[in-house]
Amino acid sequence: MTPVLKLDEATIQFGGLIAVNKVSFELKQGELFGLIGPNGAGKTTCFNLITGVYAPTGGIVQFQGETVNGLPPFKIANKGIARTFQNIRIFPSLSVLENVMVGAFLRNRSSLGAALAHMPGAIKETARQRAEALALLELMDLADVAHTRSADLPYGKQRRLEIARALATEPSLLLLDEPAAGMNPQESDDLMQTVRKIRDDFGKTVLLIEHDMKFVMNLCERIVVLDRGEMIAQGGPSEVRNNPRVIEAYLGEAV
Repeated sequence: MTPVLKLDEATIQFGGLIAVNKVSFELKQGELFGLIGPNGAGKTTCFNLITGVYAPTGGIVQFQGETVNGLPPFKIANKGIARTFQNIRIFPSLSVLENVMVGAFLRNRSSLGAALAHMPGAIKETARQRAEALALLELMDLADVAHTRSADLPYGKQRRLEIARALATEPSLLLLDEPAAGMNPQESDDLMQTVRKIRDDFGKTVLLIEHDMKFVMNLCERIVVLDRGEMIAQGGPSEVRNNPRVIEAYLGEAV
């Protein structure tokens, strides 16, 4: 079976700095996959290679068997890859519902002219997108704040809003950059169950970066560990947590 995502010796160099150096891994359909490592290890840079923010200077990035090296982010999003960001990027002046509907517009079939003229097809499509956005807010436990200005949400709910907006683009691969950052233990546990539901009920493949080791080890089925731009380990949670190189470079002790 063709992997959903494949990195084959993916590399990016900025001047004399090699930020990601010949990183290779594959994601299977429906997998919950973790990418961990110390700060500056190259994790977010990998996300940027996958989503077209940067073009690799070496190696290959493939999505569902197609090489996507150098494609701009909007084309990669159209192919079915969505992401959240380490630093939250919402539209602060828009409501929670409006933020999610922005994501849904990626799949908009009506023209701008049809929307401005309030043509029946455009009205129907907007109504459908609104209903789907409300369903995503229900999934992310945000339905009660649908009409709240997004900037007024607490930090943890802003994180959930970003995930809802990413899901509104109808991706097959969801990239989550530190989704549990800033959450208390109960919020983190709730999010873990939600991510499982996203995979189990909606068939999404999930690749996530996270520093919360409890979150990663209890959620992810396979994990890749980066250090200084290089991959130093790959395997299941128990294999990774007991790997001497991982303990030395990142964990400090087995977890």
